[in-house]
Amino acid sequence: MTHLIFASVVFLIVFLSALVGLFVATRLPEHHLSDESSSAIKLAIGLVATITALVLGLLISSAKSSFDSVNNSLIDNAANMIRLDSTLAQYGPETLTLRATLKRNYEDWIDLIASRDATRSARLNSPEIIGRMEEFGHRIGGLQPSTDAQRELRARALRINDEMFAARSLILLRREGSLPKALMFVLVGWLAIIFGTFGVLAPRNGTIIVAFWMCALCASGAVFLILEMDTPLDGIVTVSVRAMREAVGRLGG
Repeated sequence: MTHLIFASVVFLIVFLSALVGLFVATRLPEHHLSDESSSAIKLAIGLVATITALVLGLLISSAKSSFDSVNNSLIDNAANMIRLDSTLAQYGPETLTLRATLKRNYEDWIDLIASRDATRSARLNSPEIIGRMEEFGHRIGGLQPSTDAQRELRARALRINDEMFAARSLILLRREGSLPKALMFVLVGWLAIIFGTFGVLAPRNGTIIVAFWMCALCASGAVFLILEMDTPLDGIVTVSVRAMREAVGRLGG
């Protein structure tokens, strides 16, 4: 189920809960909606609403933190790509083939990151991509330095390559998101209860229905943003590859 579909289902559940509450209010005995009863219900639902607001805020903060972490990792990876190319360039002309391979592999990586096609994006963690990265590291290690300076440059290139490999692995591990799905379903249940209670206590007129529609839309929109930011490489809201493309333009391979 895509995030947009899930958010649409959340909207329907929450909005219909409010409408059901409006309908139930017409069938309840009058004393069930007395001032004393309404006050007790408001106190109880106020507690649920406060908990829901706290959880919703924490989920948004967590999803945003995950999104920013992946985005910053990609920017750092782009910077390391430039460092690696520069290090190989200082090593000597015998690394021209390596630098060309580096640029080509990085361009392929960017295309996969930016792709909206689920089939292509699934290749991000494929054995083919991982194998190419490992092979590139072996080729760096296979360089034959003839001076102390070249030995230092080879060691530096290996360190940068290892950092990039680790960063890419971490990015891919965060691709599927980290938010517990059970918590999302519980949150939706709380929202349904809150809006249903609002419907019971609210007067029945067109303005109230429109207000419930807008609030349900806002709540489902928040759920949608949480799910999208928690999976920063997939969906509609994704990380930017601008820094990565700028890095490609600075590679000399």
